[in-house]
Amino acid sequence: MSATSARQVLYPAAVARIAAAVDIDPDVVLDGFDGTDLAGVELLVTGWGCAPITADVLAGAPRLRAIVHTAGSVRGHVSEACWERGIAVSSAAAANALPVAEYAVAMILLAGKRVPDIAREFRAARVKRDWNVIHPDAGNYGATVGLLGASLIGRRVADLLRPFDLEVLLHDPYADAGEIRALGAEPVGLDELFARSRVVSLHAPLLESTTGMVDARLLGLMRDGATLLNTARGGIVDHAALERELLSGRLRAVLDVTTPEPLPPDSPLWDCDGVLLTPHIAGSTGNELRRLADFAAAEVERWAAGQPFAHPVRRELLPLTA
Repeated sequence: MSATSARQVLYPAAVARIAAAVDIDPDVVLDGFDGTDLAGVELLVTGWGCAPITADVLAGAPRLRAIVHTAGSVRGHVSEACWERGIAVSSAAAANALPVAEYAVAMILLAGKRVPDIAREFRAARVKRDWNVIHPDAGNYGATVGLLGASLIGRRVADLLRPFDLEVLLHDPYADAGEIRALGAEPVGLDELFARSRVVSLHAPLLESTTGMVDARLLGLMRDGATLLNTARGGIVDHAALERELLSGRLRAVLDVTTPEPLPPDSPLWDCDGVLLTPHIAGSTGNELRRLADFAAAEVERWAAGQPFAHPVRRELLPLTA
């Protein structure tokens, strides 16, 4: 991983747990594999900034049997050669899903309450106003929320929304109706999800099949004043189509991810009243990074004890996941 990732994620207590389970040099961080002696290495703990573990790298690491990743996707560094070798891979995607889901739920509730709009208008007015008259549709009682994707994050969002008086819809072509109902949501088609929901929250991976899937037609199905929430990837949305809807004032958006990222300084969305932009902070930040380190330490302890990983990455599911 990069030295920055190591400093931010691998806090001392977690490193101590790893060192108690396996033989490591806690002061060594590899941000590349060129010229590094990996002949005796059996396990790699990886993170953001890890170089690709190619066939050439593996040729110099004949004893490598496992990879524990302290972040989500392993696409950037776990090559086909790793899978062909039969290397066991673990990812902290489930751990990183928790703060994303928490962010999404917070924004769903705030958007339903019209907090971004009312806060902006209150700051401009600086006087007492009757917000029930100005925003008669504000509030979350009986509101309809649509979740696109039964991913780790999408499932966690559905679970966290259970205590609230909301109608939750979910669309995922790879989840059957019974599975979706077990999550406390109503299975619906893609068009119905966008047409019925007051807030649509995106939780699909960015794949060739999902790139630009939230297009002008789907956005056009959304009711006036609805909010699009994106904590997934900017590329899932047709940015030009979304920009048109937002600048017209018809739709609102909470965007933690965009294309490009960040938006250019002259993008009109920076000053668009109906848009809340955050700098890709829904995932693990600050003290939440420690959860990733604790996850990695637990997986290393399992591996050292001869136990299977609790959160293995399954090669056959990679085409459908982030």
